[in-house]
Amino acid sequence: MRSRHVALFLAPSLLLMAAVFLVPLGQMAATSVDGAALSARAYEELAASTLFRRVLANTFEISLGSMLATLLLGYPIAYHLSRVPPARRAIYMVMVLLPFWTSILVKSFAFTVILGEQGIVNSLLRFAFGPTAALPLLFNRTGAIVGMVHYLLPFMVFPILVSLLAQGSDLHKAARVMGAGRTRIFLRVTLPLSLPGVLAGCVMTLVLSLGSFVTPELLGGRKDLMMANLVDFYTRVSLDWGVSSAIAVILLVLTGMLIVALARLPGEHKLI
Repeated sequence: MRSRHVALFLAPSLLLMAAVFLVPLGQMAATSVDGAALSARAYEELAASTLFRRVLANTFEISLGSMLATLLLGYPIAYHLSRVPPARRAIYMVMVLLPFWTSILVKSFAFTVILGEQGIVNSLLRFAFGPTAALPLLFNRTGAIVGMVHYLLPFMVFPILVSLLAQGSDLHKAARVMGAGRTRIFLRVTLPLSLPGVLAGCVMTLVLSLGSFVTPELLGGRKDLMMANLVDFYTRVSLDWGVSSAIAVILLVLTGMLIVALARLPGEHKLI
């Protein structure tokens, strides 16, 4: 009886999810095989396409680079937040959430002012090191990764922060009693126990990076196209909905395989 009540309670939300997610997903999968014709034309065309292979490689390179850069920036931030008093931590957490306060489109245009040839960063470099000190930071892979890291940072910080806050202070006290210094405590206690949060943050940032469209479109170069940009090309320019749907299906399958692989890590590093 109780399970029946639970099912009735969940039915509206499940129907809504099916309507807005599963039905379009099914239509996309059907379009990729030409509906009832069950043709593999789109997948065969992609398998023979040099452009698709190059864009797929770009997607993983940029996504992995963004994930690693976000981890290198996010872990120290999360570690610092875990060591400050709760009242101050709340203020700092609001600052971490600042990227969510503005549309990703507006932020991408803002980075053109910051990273451009005459932007703030290059102006400071010229002022400090001379007129030839400017760096190419925009409309290339560097610009795309910088913009994506700015957007992804909260998704890395908060899972790691949760893992760090879950560690009892008694563990660190016991390690100090046994003669361990700060560095040894971090490497042997804090870091290993925070790995589930690190993996959760890596999964979220990597999945979000794989589907990025706006940031690489506005801040990346011609050689930095990603899968979502290729879907847009086949949808709007080539008008080949079968191939664009096939690309979306492949991206979905690759993302799902990645999540499952990381979720099946053995022992204490499991995510789910």
